[in-house]
Amino acid sequence: MPKRIRPIGFEDRLSLVDHLDELRSRIIVALSAFGVALALCFWQNHLLLQIANDPLGHHRHPITLGVAEPFTTTLTISAYAALLVAMPIVLYELYAFILPAFSPRERKVALPLLVMVPFLFVAGVVFGYFVVMPAALHFLLHFNQHQFNTQIRARDYYSFFSLTLLALGGIFQLPVFILGLVRMGVTTPAKLRAWRRYAILVNAIIAAALPGVDPVSMLLEMIPLVLLYELSILLASAFGGRHSSEVGDPLASAEGS
Repeated sequence: MPKRIRPIGFEDRLSLVDHLDELRSRIIVALSAFGVALALCFWQNHLLLQIANDPLGHHRHPITLGVAEPFTTTLTISAYAALLVAMPIVLYELYAFILPAFSPRERKVALPLLVMVPFLFVAGVVFGYFVVMPAALHFLLHFNQHQFNTQIRARDYYSFFSLTLLALGGIFQLPVFILGLVRMGVTTPAKLRAWRRYAILVNAIIAAALPGVDPVSMLLEMIPLVLLYELSILLASAFGGRHSSEVGDPLASAEGS
């Protein structure tokens, strides 16, 4: 059994063994949370599959091609759902492990940002389920529908479904990442505005790399990235602290010189 995890301050000096022991304890807690979530999701797998199948419409049902595939596919979608459910605890254990390395000033920056993480993650998952998935499936399933007998394989569909939601939950963390960089003085709102065109290009590349090979999915995943980047600039201007006003617009400085 791991030792009880005690709070660690910035001034505490721990040996390598103590750090490894704390890491082991936090990994056990995270895995235990995932295990409990997996058991709960597998217990309610019928409800889980109904939620996953709903974007397909009532007239479509995924098919399986092997004897064991219904069980393995159900276990896989339960594991993806358990990861979604356990993610707040996993993120907490991760941040709790690295937070003592921050100075008191850096911790004041980090703690408010951590509060935003679960809310943005849930917002990304909800956006993916209600906006991205229906539009992407409508485009993909109706593309050349008269030339193909389109069948939906359960394993492939549930992987696409789960990875899309996880990816969107992840990219919705963009404001936290950018605001953290601004609060720590790495960048400024002026630089973010100057880099807007490059950010749009990077967002397009990220959207293309996300799950979904169709242009509809790419566009729907790129739009929130661009909007989140603009939101990050507004948040950085409002809550970025002294670093947001110390450095002027680099393009304006270059033009003035």
